Amino acid sequence: MDDGHLKILVIRFSSIGDIVLTSPVVRCIKKQKPDCEIHFLTKQQNVSILQNNPYITKVYAIASTPRGNHDLLKELKKENYSFVVDLQKNLRSFRIRTSLGKPSDTFPKLNAKKWVLVHLKKNIMPKIHIVDRYFEAVKRLGVVNDGKGLDYFLQDEDYVTNDALPMSFQNGYITIAVGSKHETKQMPFEFIIRLCQKIKGEILLIGDINDKPKANKIENAIGSRVFNGCGAFSINQTANLIDHSLGIITPDTGSMHIAAARKKNIISVWGNTVPELGMYPYLPEDMQDRYSIFEVKDLPCRPCSKLGFKKCPKKHFNCMRMQDIDKMAEIANSWVEDKD
Repeated sequence: MDDGHLKILVIRFSSIGDIVLTSPVVRCIKKQKPDCEIHFLTKQQNVSILQNNPYITKVYAIASTPRGNHDLLKELKKENYSFVVDLQKNLRSFRIRTSLGKPSDTFPKLNAKKWVLVHLKKNIMPKIHIVDRYFEAVKRLGVVNDGKGLDYFLQDEDYVTNDALPMSFQNGYITIAVGSKHETKQMPFEFIIRLCQKIKGEILLIGDINDKPKANKIENAIGSRVFNGCGAFSINQTANLIDHSLGIITPDTGSMHIAAARKKNIISVWGNTVPELGMYPYLPEDMQDRYSIFEVKDLPCRPCSKLGFKKCPKKHFNCMRMQDIDKMAEIANSWVEDKD
């Protein structure tokens, strides 16, 4: 494709983690096609994640009404894009691509293979991360993966002041992600309490306002060395707090990918989903030792979903309840010891 003045639209609607996973594609387009202009179409709640990205010129948000989306499409048509990179690959993104009538490409979503893994428990998934699959969508542009991992950009107002956390946290702390969109991805309340009891030093609990009651119980059970930050910080401020921590213990959720983007130590805890679906922590080759995956293998019911459920379909939730908490604490405590 003639470089000229390329104007490229990237489409990815949700969720937070999925948006972060698109960042290598955005960076590599801009770095390898420096004269291009990149626009990004997403959901309104993800705009704050993207507006700090120096490789992106403009962020558009899907409207909440049909009329709003009609007006949005008119605006997108006026942009006269050279190419559309569809990293969502669903009916809505297909309609947008079709309406724009511009050259476009997408990536192998592997839904049939995922169905076989989830429903037949037979793994025929390729051993390739979703980020590397995303690069199939920019092959026609001549863009290739630079291998530098994920990006997550902050600006001045995203930085948290020292007094936001207790004084004892200034010497380092472990971050634990309390929640996830789906409860079968979350670490249970009792699980986190046992884990906190075994971890040396201070612990920051992160999540949104819905996670606050659960985090309050954990804080009350453990005491002052646990700080409940759920609902107290924006997503970008939370990224900054992760950045200043010694490392994070997190389920398969957005905080895992933010931590990978900030090149932090990660303990990745898997419940009903599995890393074979292709969304485990994505770090550069020379940083692979910064993450550890914890999962209960050989459970006949796992994975029960590629996303998650409100409750365990089998009612035992063994994919979380049988996790090796002692080993997790041992790794987290090694981060504390390395700091000292």
